[in-house]
Amino acid sequence: MNDSIQTAAIMSAGMKLLRENLGLIESEIFIYNLKQECFDYTEWSQNLYEDMSLEELLSKSSEFESKHPELIPKEVEII
Repeated sequence: MNDSIQTAAIMSAGMKLLRENLGLIESEIFIYNLKQECFDYTEWSQNLYEDMSLEELLSKSSEFESKHPELIPKEVEII
């Protein structure tokens, strides 16, 4: 799968998840806020999982992976 197709698939799946979990309007608000210059994604993401144990994070990761196999790369190139 080339990068642009994989990116399109990830974007499509992400938008679907946002709409299903937040609704249309709230999804747009979320995206709008992400695009704002004052939003620091790096800082936000560093604190996102701080209340979660490693075991819980791994469990949620595995659960997501099993529910969304289309987002997992089939081939991994090790460089």
